Amino acid sequence: MNKDLFTTEHLPARPLSTPRLVRTKSGIEFDASADIWAFRDDMADVSLNFRQLTNISDELRESAKSVLSWYAENRSSSHMMNLFQRFQHFIRVTQSQLSSISDVSLLNYRAGLDESTGWYLGTLAGFLRKWIQLGYPGVDEGVDLLLKQLRLKGNRKGMAVLTWDPIDGPFTTNEMEALHAALNQAYACGSVSEEEYVLAWLYILLGQRNQQFAALKVCDVRVKRNAEGALTYSILMPRAKQRTKNPRAELKERSLLEQFGEILVAYAEGVCKQFESYLVDPMQAPLFPERRAPLLLSMRLTCGTEGFEFHQTAKSIGATLTEILESLSVVSERTGSLMNITPTRLRRTTGTRAAEEGYSELEIAALLDHSDTQNVQVYTASSPAIIDRIDRVIAMGIAPLAQAFAGKLVDGLSVDTSNRIIDLRVDRGGAPMGDCGKHGFCGFNAPIACYTCSSFEAWVDGPHEGVLAHLLENRDRQLQTTDKRIASINDRTIFAVAAVIRLCEEKKKSRC
Repeated sequence: MNKDLFTTEHLPARPLSTPRLVRTKSGIEFDASADIWAFRDDMADVSLNFRQLTNISDELRESAKSVLSWYAENRSSSHMMNLFQRFQHFIRVTQSQLSSISDVSLLNYRAGLDESTGWYLGTLAGFLRKWIQLGYPGVDEGVDLLLKQLRLKGNRKGMAVLTWDPIDGPFTTNEMEALHAALNQAYACGSVSEEEYVLAWLYILLGQRNQQFAALKVCDVRVKRNAEGALTYSILMPRAKQRTKNPRAELKERSLLEQFGEILVAYAEGVCKQFESYLVDPMQAPLFPERRAPLLLSMRLTCGTEGFEFHQTAKSIGATLTEILESLSVVSERTGSLMNITPTRLRRTTGTRAAEEGYSELEIAALLDHSDTQNVQVYTASSPAIIDRIDRVIAMGIAPLAQAFAGKLVDGLSVDTSNRIIDLRVDRGGAPMGDCGKHGFCGFNAPIACYTCSSFEAWVDGPHEGVLAHLLENRDRQLQTTDKRIASINDRTIFAVAAVIRLCEEKKKSRC
């Protein structure tokens, strides 16, 4: 039910030249009579330029301002900006000087929308219904009747998830493992900072919205000692509900892995120290400060709304995440191109993985912080993107795209035998697959873990064909007794071994 339709509030008509202060739900005041609305509203930078509405009358423009003022006072700033964009699109497509909105102009607009933009009219319709109810001039009488008769399309939801769209849908297991490996390697090499590493992993682990990450503060990072005396780590995620004035009005505790929790705590302590000379309570500092923060602090300047000083906007933190992960240049084995990485794709991956693990719709809704289950059914209806059967030909074909092999190829002439990788299950004669370049205790399962490790030095003459055959046989056997997800757990290693075999073949050919 659209609550907007049953609101009785009417904005008073005022002369065009008189400033009219409007207060948003979060308490920000601005002059709604101005042609440009530009202000910071908690986690969003609001920018509406009414001068861009060039082919409409002054009266129609002022009426639109008044209606949008109601949304500024009663709804979220992001919703208000979305309505402005839909109205702007309508004006642009109409391409005629408008003094009022008629049923004919709406029908012409509808005819110009395609399958992907058909939902625009549905959003615009809600805006026009509120316009009519508030009683402002500019909408003809026939529009209300037309909107009641039209069958309006909603925004198509879930198609990218249902079809496992390689551009906008959830990531496959291999894609996510490639992303994890590249992120960890970049952090180890220093090309990704501690802040970038922490932010990226929080997105990957939790799959929350941009606004929630932007609202995080240092005090949200928690460390506790359980009954056994072990430390446990968690983070309080702001729920950032649109109908509350403060995006931090509700917080939900999310548990974190110990290995990541330790890194997060160390990072949070560093941020706290950065702000301890500038804030009364440095624990209230943003967990991910905006990039200008060091400069502003040095100049004793501040930025942002009260309670959210130095915080990034939702838009900027989402852009930062995309910039971090796309800089890793990870290739998708599905497209053969660099992966398109967005916060939305990570969120869709979180929901999809939860469904694969057998979570109920209620559990997935809680995980993604939905208020109900109407938007999570798509995850339980989606089937996992796992290759049913892999043989040597498929592995060799996918190997160049998967880019799973992280080590290097060597001739295998090292004198030191202490670091050699041997597996008698693969080669009874004990022929080494390669050397471990780490020169220390590893603890991972060799040689399975070696092929995707950056420290692995694969021998050109190593028994890699035997490793591949061993892995493929195990996979086929597990497919008969377990589910696909268990059977596919070593798929990335299979592609890494296949990549080594290809490299060895090329090296041997060059010797001839």
